[in-house]
Amino acid sequence: MTLSIVRTRAGLGLEAPEVLVEVHLANGLPGITLVGLPETAVRESRERVRSALVNAGFDFPMRRITLNLAPADLPKEGGRFDLPIALGLLVASGQIAAEALAEIECAGELALDGALRPVPGMLPLALATRGAGRRLIVPRANADEAALAGDLEVLPADHLLEVVAHLLGQTPIEPHRASRPAEALTTGADLAEVRGQHQARRALEVAASGGHNLLLAGPPGTGKTMLASRLPGILPPLTENEALEVAAVRSVCGLPLDEDWGRRPFRSPHHTASAVALVGGGSRPRPGEISLAHRGVLFLDELPEFPRQVLEVMREPMESGRIHIARASHERRYPASFQLVAAMNPCPCGHLGDPRRACHCTAAQIQRYQARLSGPLLDRIDLQVEVPALAPEQLTARESGEPSAAVRERVLAARERQWARGALNARLGSRELEAACALSGADRAWLAGVLERLNLSARAYHRVLRVALTLADLAGEPHPGREQLVEAIGYRQLDRLLQGR
Repeated sequence: MTLSIVRTRAGLGLEAPEVLVEVHLANGLPGITLVGLPETAVRESRERVRSALVNAGFDFPMRRITLNLAPADLPKEGGRFDLPIALGLLVASGQIAAEALAEIECAGELALDGALRPVPGMLPLALATRGAGRRLIVPRANADEAALAGDLEVLPADHLLEVVAHLLGQTPIEPHRASRPAEALTTGADLAEVRGQHQARRALEVAASGGHNLLLAGPPGTGKTMLASRLPGILPPLTENEALEVAAVRSVCGLPLDEDWGRRPFRSPHHTASAVALVGGGSRPRPGEISLAHRGVLFLDELPEFPRQVLEVMREPMESGRIHIARASHERRYPASFQLVAAMNPCPCGHLGDPRRACHCTAAQIQRYQARLSGPLLDRIDLQVEVPALAPEQLTARESGEPSAAVRERVLAARERQWARGALNARLGSRELEAACALSGADRAWLAGVLERLNLSARAYHRVLRVALTLADLAGEPHPGREQLVEAIGYRQLDRLLQGR
């Protein structure tokens, strides 16, 4: 047989489209032609495969070889095609029967001696193979990651010789069975350690319950970062599908998957991060911090210190929960359903309104500092809370606050009510939101007057309704009333303060 077809998959972000490695042997001068839109690492596979086959003791066909990676218009990158190309050559030259590769997919990079090396992005590939109902041959170093896909027969190997011996029926490879990483239910950072700051603690609970974005503003040293780091501890653990989504993003980035399995991600990039680092990109678009924070928390400390153009690129993903990155020759889509928690000082020196120290900033400096945050960005932050400096007696008090476990119970109960509606309040559609709130005529008239006095936008109006609905869920009420509306509007007052510059 001079023609063979081996199945594998490309890596396009979190997608793994099927690729057919077609090998044809023809008469003519010996040589290898590789087509199918391969990039540099794929083109170099010709030399790796040749050396691996020869050093493993196989006959390398001294004929005119044409390798086609179909579909031809799909970009191919990385060393994952080495193993399928090698197996395709062995089938085409008659050293392996074509039937042995039926219902099998494979991926892996080859060393010059035939050893198999791991490749990044194995989890999305394994999930796609599971969906196709086939078996998967992978390097042993990728076996644990591939086994996370669940109902999939993973065949791990250390060397090309092991793969061939399995396909020839000489030494079958035992399917890999890896234990699921232990789930981490808490972060180790407890809300009980936070002294005072009752309003900020309340806002943290509301944010966790409804999936709302949160802005904490106050002087340095008032506990803003401490509060933000406690948010993952009061969020529910990830479901299995959510954990796989988070792991798939980490897999594409080449990060370990067994750390904090089942725990909400908490990402805290420095304010010098670029727009590409934050939302993703590059010549071969990779996930950014907002995708690594998918299903978790993105904490931006010193928010006004981030360049304004960097913050503005987050506006669309904050609404849609995904990011679409397009380049000249590459296009990727990554999930970005994150919960934003930001912290900021009220002025450049940080002591505007601080009773402990006087502020030395001029009015122009304060205006320039606050102007770094645009109105549309603030409009997308549901909860905006001031975190004041604590009195000495509050700092030295011995009584601790409510622990995270108790708060988490209320958060879980509130989320149960929201899932019954179909989505968290932060993601609820406008029509469903209006129906769930079901405000009385008197409350509607009162709210209309407040909106006019505060000059709030239509987006801010819906944000108020979302927060009020979450407050009603926490209180066990079927619909928000005047009390919940008043509290929800109170969380927009910092917005007015900053926009009144």
